[in-house]
Amino acid sequence: MLLLVDLDGVVYRGTKPIPGIADLLARRVAAGDEVVYVTNNSMWYRADYVERLAAMGAPVSVDRVVSSPRATALYLREVDPGIERVLALGGPGLGRELADAGFTVVMAGDAAERVANEAIDRFEAGGRPGAVVVGLDPGLSWERLGVACTAIRAGALFIATNRDATYPTEHGLMPGAGAVVAAVEAATGVSPVSIGKPAPLLLQQAARVVGADPRAAVMIGDGIRTDLLAARAVGARSVLMLTGVSTRAEAEALRGPERPDAIAADAFELEAALRRLRGG
Repeated sequence: MLLLVDLDGVVYRGTKPIPGIADLLARRVAAGDEVVYVTNNSMWYRADYVERLAAMGAPVSVDRVVSSPRATALYLREVDPGIERVLALGGPGLGRELADAGFTVVMAGDAAERVANEAIDRFEAGGRPGAVVVGLDPGLSWERLGVACTAIRAGALFIATNRDATYPTEHGLMPGAGAVVAAVEAATGVSPVSIGKPAPLLLQQAARVVGADPRAAVMIGDGIRTDLLAARAVGARSVLMLTGVSTRAEAEALRGPERPDAIAADAFELEAALRRLRGG
């Protein structure tokens, strides 16, 4: 059985592991299940997750972490093999994932500095990219937005890593990648292809890593409007965890096709749910 496992709110919450989850996933792998981690977070590189998950005792390898930047890079390589240069408006993890897929990457921050220091055209500073990929950029500026918008108006393909409006931090909710995407969309009048949940592309790419059909997977996540919708979009079964953003009242209010196949409040309930789903 393929388990597509969300990270924040399922395996850990902030800096703290959620009790029992890493051990449970290790047991599932030992029993023959496949585990691929899926996250909308566009800030970090896959190796960063591997180090963190391994320290918790979770079964992990770099190819079993499919973040929205990784899925974006894979999608972009497939959808237009002729694209060589990509402008990235986002964090360093986004740039590294695109470079790993063989693209020549220009970071919007670097292009904006060239515009300011060398007084050159924004399109030239961006390297005349074939695609613009937009994620969460903590250093977002008017000039970085301008470089991205100029390239999209010139015909570059517009890809969003995800459309999460907010991003949870220790200081509370901050603007997420979706807020940056919305600014670019408003300024250009162009709607992007969105990769992350609730769109199906992230889960499709994750299932492809192990050569599986996403319809055979079980999505384990804590988000009703992201994880559950993405599972439904690809025809996968789902388990809603109550260890993150969703409450039991919200879960019990779901009706018909909105309902997950199981609801779990902790690792013990998740293990029982997976046993039932595997036998079904």
